[in-house]
Amino acid sequence: MRERLQFPLSLLRRLPRLRLLALTGYGTRHIDMSFCAEHDIVCCGSGSSSPTGPAEMTLGLMLAASRQIAAGDAAMRHGGFQAGIALGRSLEGQTLGIIGLGRIGARVAAYARAFGMRVIAWSTNLTDQQAQQAGALRVNKDELLRQADIVSVHLVLSARSRATLGAAEFALMKPGALLVNTSRGALIDEPALLEVLGSGRIRAALDVYDREPLPGAHPLRTAPNTLLTPHLGFNTEATFRQFYGESVENILAYLDGHPIRILSS
Repeated sequence: MRERLQFPLSLLRRLPRLRLLALTGYGTRHIDMSFCAEHDIVCCGSGSSSPTGPAEMTLGLMLAASRQIAAGDAAMRHGGFQAGIALGRSLEGQTLGIIGLGRIGARVAAYARAFGMRVIAWSTNLTDQQAQQAGALRVNKDELLRQADIVSVHLVLSARSRATLGAAEFALMKPGALLVNTSRGALIDEPALLEVLGSGRIRAALDVYDREPLPGAHPLRTAPNTLLTPHLGFNTEATFRQFYGESVENILAYLDGHPIRILSS
């Protein structure tokens, strides 16, 4: 089960025989872990901790949005060619601002440097040494937003990080700057994002959303200046092979009386 499948208190109370939740992933925000602890419901995680999948997806979105790849594909499929497709922008020479320079953010920084980009970074607890080790320059949040041609978000969602980017932050970004989010939708204030996209001031390449699956009539689906993908950052063969292989191991270990990969709140 993934994070989009909620197990709140109201549901758990309807499952008196439930003894094990086998998760693909390690996040527990979607589960009432206090209730599970009180009622001896074991929660086990599985899956890769590799940054490769989401980091590669970030690079893919940066390239696709910068080089008009989706628009080119659509034109070809509708009998067109180059007419009506905006000029692309090279990644080389652009400044990438990374918000959250953890494992995934650091991998994105490495990819960006390979493309000849300048990399700057910010997060609440980031140090100069950590940034330097990742090949980035630490700046404050406002400086990052003002300088970056592309802003990529790589934070863990928490009460503190929710809505890290909103109207005030969008106002600081360069006109035409690209916002990339492959982390969690709630890191961005969605109404503020819709407003700034509608104004044409910035662009966005999004793989994650505040609600998933994204409702069919959601305004993001028709918002201008956007490139949208359906949360594919973790969708690789290697990841799912590990998800399900370890999930089976978790179930068998529980049945043997020795559960493994146990999660706590």
